[in-house]
Amino acid sequence: MPNNKLSHFVYEPHNHKQCIKTALKQAQAVCSAHSVKLTPMREKVLGIIWQSHKPLGAYDILALLSEPPGKIIAPPTVYRALDFLMSQGLIHKIASLNAFIGCSSPDDKHLSQFLLCRQCGIALEMASGSVASAIQDNAAHYGFHIDNETIEISGLCQPCQNQPAPDDKDTPAS
Repeated sequence: MPNNKLSHFVYEPHNHKQCIKTALKQAQAVCSAHSVKLTPMREKVLGIIWQSHKPLGAYDILALLSEPPGKIIAPPTVYRALDFLMSQGLIHKIASLNAFIGCSSPDDKHLSQFLLCRQCGIALEMASGSVASAIQDNAAHYGFHIDNETIEISGLCQPCQNQPAPDDKDTPAS
């Protein structure tokens, strides 16, 4: 498990198209290793999720899949694709937002922590070995078996800390 690594460190410039290509290539490798099929619909859903570093809800994904207008995609199709992608470790669910974000390390089974910016909506995935170990140790102490662990931490990302809050724009300076 990586130790204290920010997987989606969006503050540094990066080639986002390459980011998406890498995610799709990793997904194909993971699916091949698990002898499961990455269908065109599953691949489209994963590509949509990777279009930004902001978590997307199922209905946001559905709307993007339904372009051009008039194209009909049923909600269960999206939910089945999301379930599959989660089962393969290709995406994570951000429960507090009821939304999904791509996993940058799908070939490495890990417990994640997410830094969620309450202003711009960006999500940064961390995999801190020390945090995961502390949780595992405490759970073991109580004889508790963890099935799933996702820690969500909200606050302000570095760029948003340097901008006035949306409510502060109209407030006159004293």
